[in-house]
Amino acid sequence: MIQLYHCADARSFRPLWTLEEMGLDYELRMLPFPPRALAKDYLALNPLGTIPLLIDGETRMTESAAICQYLVTRHGPSPLAVDVDEPAYGAFLNGLHFGEATLTFPQTLVLRYSRLEPPDRRLPQAAEDYRKWFLARLRAVDSAVANAEWFCAGRFTAADISVGYALLLANTLGLSDGFSEPVKAYWARLQARDGFQRAKAAQAKAAAEQGVEGVLRI
Repeated sequence: MIQLYHCADARSFRPLWTLEEMGLDYELRMLPFPPRALAKDYLALNPLGTIPLLIDGETRMTESAAICQYLVTRHGPSPLAVDVDEPAYGAFLNGLHFGEATLTFPQTLVLRYSRLEPPDRRLPQAAEDYRKWFLARLRAVDSAVANAEWFCAGRFTAADISVGYALLLANTLGLSDGFSEPVKAYWARLQARDGFQRAKAAQAKAAAEQGVEGVLRI
């Protein structure tokens, strides 16, 4: 069975959401955040101490967007994937990796320099600069969804999951007040999906059963 190591509402939410959208069987193993500091035994499985870690037979993966792509192709066929012969294939791949590389990256720096570092090492100006960077990059999302329900291909895909997680993190960090009206509407559609709600419920249930904090405390 697929195993997913996960911290509530962290990057590993992307593959969790994908698993729920696809209806795949999996085992969810909850970790406290950050696991590299609070779950030292986990380093034996993933020396980086990062999440997610997905184990599927002999396959081991640690990159959240790549795991989404793996799941919708290896365990497909699925409408969450866009095939190579579809016109939106390039837009699909771009959105899938844009969500992590372009949108989540600046948010991790906001998180570090506004909340995770000890007070004497925090850098308010750096956090503000990366907040602005993130919100500026959202223009691409605004353009994609201003006249469309989903990011590409005329349907919900793993690209929406990748971008959607970045919006979830933005909401956690208090950045969602900078969303444009199209992005706000898109975020509302994402949250309304059954797969999103099942993923939220699954992490809460697993956290309670495993005695792990069920909310990302940042």
